[in-house]
Amino acid sequence: MRQRKTSGIVSPIANDSNKKFTSKNPRIKNSPPALYKIFIFCLISRIINSLLVQTYFNPDEHWQAPEVAHRIAFGYGHLTWEWKKGIRSYLHPVLFAALYKVLAFFNLDHSWFMIRTPRLLQSVFSAIGDLYLYKFSKVLFGDNVSIWAFFCITRTLSNSLETVITIVSLYYWPCLRSSSSPVSFGSRKWALALAALACAVRPTSAITWIYIGLLELFTTRDKLKFVLLEVVPIGGLMLGLTFLLDRQFYGSWVIVPLNFLKFNFLSSGGDYYGTHAWHWYITQGFTVMLFTYTPFSVAGIITSKEKKLSGLIIWVLGIYSLLGHKEFNSEYIRFVLPMLPIALMLSGYSLANLRKCEVSNRKVRESSSSWIKRFSKLRVAVGFLLVTNIPMALYISMVHQRGAEDVINYLSYEAKENKVQNILFLTPCHATPYYSTLHQNIPMRFLDCTPSEEKGILDESDRFLKDPFGFVTNLEKNWSLPSHIVIFDSQEKLLKEFLVSHHFVEIRRFFHAHFKVDRELQSSIVVYAFQGQ
Repeated sequence: MRQRKTSGIVSPIANDSNKKFTSKNPRIKNSPPALYKIFIFCLISRIINSLLVQTYFNPDEHWQAPEVAHRIAFGYGHLTWEWKKGIRSYLHPVLFAALYKVLAFFNLDHSWFMIRTPRLLQSVFSAIGDLYLYKFSKVLFGDNVSIWAFFCITRTLSNSLETVITIVSLYYWPCLRSSSSPVSFGSRKWALALAALACAVRPTSAITWIYIGLLELFTTRDKLKFVLLEVVPIGGLMLGLTFLLDRQFYGSWVIVPLNFLKFNFLSSGGDYYGTHAWHWYITQGFTVMLFTYTPFSVAGIITSKEKKLSGLIIWVLGIYSLLGHKEFNSEYIRFVLPMLPIALMLSGYSLANLRKCEVSNRKVRESSSSWIKRFSKLRVAVGFLLVTNIPMALYISMVHQRGAEDVINYLSYEAKENKVQNILFLTPCHATPYYSTLHQNIPMRFLDCTPSEEKGILDESDRFLKDPFGFVTNLEKNWSLPSHIVIFDSQEKLLKEFLVSHHFVEIRRFFHAHFKVDRELQSSIVVYAFQGQ
């Protein structure tokens, strides 16, 4: 899938919980909230977050999950070239396909539900990830740190599910805990099963589990038991079940991890989507993803005694830095997304240290003037994070690149009224959602960007962007006349005369972005309709 979008960052927002219970019983003073309350809070927060999201930032959110699921559930939907090459597993889309089947059974497969329910389902997964991040932080650092550790993953990317599974699995690994906080019997088996599941969802997750597996191997007493009686059978069983699932949908035996490895690591296929300098993840990618949490995360990595987690972040960033293919996708750098909650947990550690320092210096603060009390280091830090993250989160979720979502929502309603017969998207490939949002089985055409096996060969999307007029002049010789054309204003300016001469009239224009995304400024996206001769 071509990654054409580059935009802002949505970082998690920490919550100032420096409050005390008023109970007269000193034993429950400052007691942490019950886990079910934490989960309910996280679930409500994620549901609200998912309902606020009205923007488009990465093709895979739609084209690699809901679009595939729509094809499974309703019999029509586009499969990108990745599915033809067998480098994607059906494990992730099947979850949404089951959701669509439920909607159809209850006759709820209408526009609002088709658009929102996949993200609502992801909100449930996100809340589970939040809960386990809280539990993991509590085990490693105590209550003072755990309350600061939250993150946000409500987009329907496979990396989002991978991140949740990773956090839950890390919680159960014995090698990441001290002797004072042992795990329950059998927890390592759960950790292995979840690690294998994460690899089934995203084969690149293996990079994380190679580090954790070697760490566990070095620290465990019975190494042969760990490898022969746990890793091999559990990993083999989980991956075997995934192979059976893919066999069912592909119609033949397809070893997705092997195909994924060949394309992204053993060939230059991944480089087709962009390369950067070796230090990109460290100097730009990961630090931009953390946004204003960066100094707190760095402080946590340096001061924390949990060097195994710091080592995991360095390991993953180091491995990916050796690869040429480095993608930058809106809120997330997808491949290293599982490292985000760990980095935020370490930033929570540094924030908790600020609070601890202030408590230890309470006598000094009490003797200070009132304005010094009000502007303590912790309050300034929390205020800084809130001011820098909340506006950005709202802007990215509700404003930036919303035209791609608005236009397909509009066309969905028009198609239900039989006002749309077929659509031509003269945009960069995968620039909008597709059948999973339109939910009408009408002909649609977009500009293909399947990687060419020959270097230097431009795909349809690139040829159009290079010479829009020449491309559409050749395209019209063989096209089936569309009833509607969707185009960004940057290309519209070059094709205005062509559209008018072919009796297309602008019927709707949607705001898209205030600033340049990847090439020229795409400030709006326009719908043209054929009015007849």
